[in-house]
Amino acid sequence: MSTLIVIVYPDELKAEQVRLDFLKMQKEYLVSLEDAVIAVKKPDGKVKLNQMYNLPLGGAMSGGLWGTLIGLIFLNPLLGLVVGAGAGAVAGALSDVGINDDFMKKLAATITPGSSALFVLVDSAITDKVRAELQGTGGKILQTSLSTPDEEKLQKALDEARKQQNTANG
Repeated sequence: MSTLIVIVYPDELKAEQVRLDFLKMQKEYLVSLEDAVIAVKKPDGKVKLNQMYNLPLGGAMSGGLWGTLIGLIFLNPLLGLVVGAGAGAVAGALSDVGINDDFMKKLAATITPGSSALFVLVDSAITDKVRAELQGTGGKILQTSLSTPDEEKLQKALDEARKQQNTANG
């Protein structure tokens, strides 16, 4: 079962850092990421989504390869490459994998301008090791499909940074 977590950060840089932490945890087999998107609310109120995967580029590359192979069969590889790359790019642009873009834009519209929200969809449990990796990153959970006790544990781990900053400043 997939778990959705949405964490709000004061800026895009912090959200990107935490997304990189999730990618590192995936390489270490601590978590299985399905999608990780950063939604940034610009000062003018518009929301921009920074996807983890560039679907049109991947589609163009895949379509170009298949188009070339099919073009070789019909003795026109260049035409096959062009047609395949174009069709692949269109297919990639039209496909939406992971978290629904409209949902992310609507939810991100509720955050303050200049801040960002990290949308993470994982296909694994949020273990103590994952919480330890996220400890001290700050952020506020905006929405999650975790159980209430698990959500509280995760928010506690995120809050460690604020507690440390407050004691250092005070």
